[in-house]
Amino acid sequence: MKKPAWVIDKERAKAAADKETVWLFGLHAVRDALQNPAREKLRLLVTKNAADKLAEAIAVSGLEPEMQDPRKFQAPIDPESVHQGAALEVRPLDWGTLEDVAISGNGRPLVVLLDRVTDPHNVGAILRSAEVFGARAVIAPRHHSAPETGALAKTASGALERQPYLRVTNLSEAMVALRDMGYLLLGLEGQADRTLAEGVALADGRPVGLVLGAEGPGLREKTRETCDALVRIPYGGGFGSLNVSNAAAVSLYEATRGLA
Repeated sequence: MKKPAWVIDKERAKAAADKETVWLFGLHAVRDALQNPAREKLRLLVTKNAADKLAEAIAVSGLEPEMQDPRKFQAPIDPESVHQGAALEVRPLDWGTLEDVAISGNGRPLVVLLDRVTDPHNVGAILRSAEVFGARAVIAPRHHSAPETGALAKTASGALERQPYLRVTNLSEAMVALRDMGYLLLGLEGQADRTLAEGVALADGRPVGLVLGAEGPGLREKTRETCDALVRIPYGGGFGSLNVSNAAAVSLYEATRGLA
């Protein structure tokens, strides 16, 4: 019996995912990945200087480093990358299902959802803030979002190894699933009537999902409609726009105050 097309597509996607690898670079990102037992590590390229600085992490990892001439660093990364003499090939992390992380994951009952935020530096900074404020996960659509990359990991400053970053098939469907789990979904929008603090107060003990859109276009219409409420970050001057990673940090701070 011939397999349905959707089954074939799913098998192909899984096969492609199984082959996917990422090159992490920079001392901090490489050290944290080497020390992460959940991270599948494949190749480590280091200069003598970097190997000395990473000696303890290398010993823990069990990997045999490949020594590199600092003038001819051979890792397949952007030549302009600030690699600090260290690059590590890894498999992307598997954080499990949305339900696993959102219901029983570590941290506060708080998640961040990103709608078409594609800049890896912004996503890396958001992961870092999410870890600082104890969020359970950062969630983004599989397409039109920043994948796991060396640039993202370096900006996250180690948070990528500890802060769940889930990329889902459909963001709106994930939002509906979170609502069914009891989450209140707050969409950040500059012209909303409610303030962020007022929106967090609506939770009244429920877990919270903060939904942020890309700079410029903001939230897509479907995403906006799926939110329980739209909220804004109050501003005092004539200019009220924040970089998405800054908006995420402010929102996480306010949400953790409200959930305390």
